[in-house]
Amino acid sequence: MKFQNKLRTILGASLILTASACESYLDVNENPNNPQDAPISGLMTNITYETSLNVYREGSAVSNYVQYLASPNPSSASDTMEPLNFSSMWFSLYNVMTDLYTMNEKAEAEGALQYLGAGQVLMALNLGMTVDLFGDVPFSESFNFSTVTPAYDDDQVLYGTVMSLLDQGITNLQQESSSSIGNDDFIYGGDIDLWLKFAYTLKARYMIHMKGSAGYSASEVLAAASQGFTSNDDNASVTFFEQRFNPWAQDAIDNANLLLTGWISEQFIEALDGTSYPTVDPRMKLMVGTTDDGEFIGTVNGAGRGNAPEQGARSTLVEGQYYTSRQSPLLIATYAELKFIEAEAAFETDKAAAYEAYLEGINAHMDMLSVDEDEKAAYLADPSVGMGADALTIDDIFKEKYVALFLHPETWNDARRYDYGYKNMDLPANVNPNLNGEYIRRLAYPDSEVSRNGNNVPSVTLLDRIWWDQ
Repeated sequence: MKFQNKLRTILGASLILTASACESYLDVNENPNNPQDAPISGLMTNITYETSLNVYREGSAVSNYVQYLASPNPSSASDTMEPLNFSSMWFSLYNVMTDLYTMNEKAEAEGALQYLGAGQVLMALNLGMTVDLFGDVPFSESFNFSTVTPAYDDDQVLYGTVMSLLDQGITNLQQESSSSIGNDDFIYGGDIDLWLKFAYTLKARYMIHMKGSAGYSASEVLAAASQGFTSNDDNASVTFFEQRFNPWAQDAIDNANLLLTGWISEQFIEALDGTSYPTVDPRMKLMVGTTDDGEFIGTVNGAGRGNAPEQGARSTLVEGQYYTSRQSPLLIATYAELKFIEAEAAFETDKAAAYEAYLEGINAHMDMLSVDEDEKAAYLADPSVGMGADALTIDDIFKEKYVALFLHPETWNDARRYDYGYKNMDLPANVNPNLNGEYIRRLAYPDSEVSRNGNNVPSVTLLDRIWWDQ
């Protein structure tokens, strides 16, 4: 059974705070209180934990762009797609990759090939997430301390690095190792079979991004998917603990305390409440909260609360649901996601296989949320959902994946590949006029990077597309 990652002790929390061995170009001053030669086990603890938080950080950054969330305040920059400063998120991504570089060097030198393989998989994930947000980024010169102003690598070349790292990780995870991963791994507790499934799932994820490019192969996506997750028990996640809540739970708690975060977009509510699609989705009540009057009412992105300024007049994230319980798992990759990748990859050549994968993706997500069996059966029997293989469209696959990847940053990759084609999705009110009536396509480089490495930072606009989004 999948390892349940319970970080219960002060010692565990202490490891997270002290294990970092970051000495990349991001570091300006040396902190004498931080260890300079962290052990592999401590690095693994920090890396697996912080990788899950990087998924949250990215999800939080882009959830307004895909209209899962909306700001309660009109013309909020997060809603209206203004250039924002993501220096903290950039730093977090590079901190983890610096720790991974150090751990992988140590693991290779010591023959600890399980750690090396897992480290290569996680380097691929963190690099891939960074490229998907920013395009060209520093990598080849970032971790060897030869310069504090590293050059930027081409985003398409870096995707080749992501795929190579995954292949290397798969190979090394299967080799004899001088030491075994254990409870220092907060994702799988050292279960190598699950690490291998995770690596193949990530291969399918990053290959589906390339759809439409010269290097894309649907058969290769399906081959990777066939070796990926086989049930929800395989999901890659980190479960939180008494000293540190799941950050989406913290957002729900903050909102209940009038800090006004985690408000739900009208687009997402209407995708589930029977407005945009013919049937009411039984998952809605398990994912978001109601108003004080027991209704599901979203907030229009860019318009804010409008004529309902009072707390409780709009749907928000509420504590205690699957995504927002204090010890809820923070999802990195899921079986449901993989089935929708499989459905998309099979769609052009095998509609029957695509439909089977599409239905299994819905089933997997509903089972994850513990949807009532009768409600699940009724939803799947509705002709707008269980339409049969011949009537299945790519729109159906993207719609159900949109629901199943709630709050996950992968949805922004889908939205850009899909040209924001979700039914009834409109540009936010008061949208950034510099976008010329179009949707945002990338993030601006963070202020800290422009200040520190400005001569190398590419000149881009928010409409410039990364290599796979053409």
